[in-house]
Amino acid sequence: MKKIALYPGTFDPITNGHYDIIKRALNLFDEVIVAVAISHDKKPMFSLNERIEMTTKATQNFQNVHVVGFDNLTVELAKQHDASVLIRGLRAVSDFEYELQIGYLNNSLDDTIETVYLMPTLQHAFISSSIVRGLLKFNAKTEHLLPSEVQKIIGSMDPCTLQ
Repeated sequence: MKKIALYPGTFDPITNGHYDIIKRALNLFDEVIVAVAISHDKKPMFSLNERIEMTTKATQNFQNVHVVGFDNLTVELAKQHDASVLIRGLRAVSDFEYELQIGYLNNSLDDTIETVYLMPTLQHAFISSSIVRGLLKFNAKTEHLLPSEVQKIIGSMDPCTLQ
């Protein structure tokens, strides 16, 4: 039976840290579905369609990665895609408490879905989308933090829209 994992997040934008987690998840699972959340509460810098496009371009060389947008409960999305595992990334101790709560919440909603926590490699451990967004507001260097395909998309945007 095919082992499918769902990696949900806002991906605003997808970073090298996210990319690293996806690449490592593919070593563990047959298929990884990257689920891009609408996430109205976080007020994303990029639209859902832009984030889906960036994530799709960044992962285009992976055969077993699919990108979807969503605006429902993560466990419901997992069921819709026959995913039995949720992937969550941990960069630092500060992530742990929040991610643990989300894992317990998801388990309380559906105890057949497991949560697996993956850490990015040390070289990507400090990268977060919020750090990237902060740099983009000042038109600062981000090429070392983003997949090249994402950097190209952002570089082609009007800098005024990144404020």
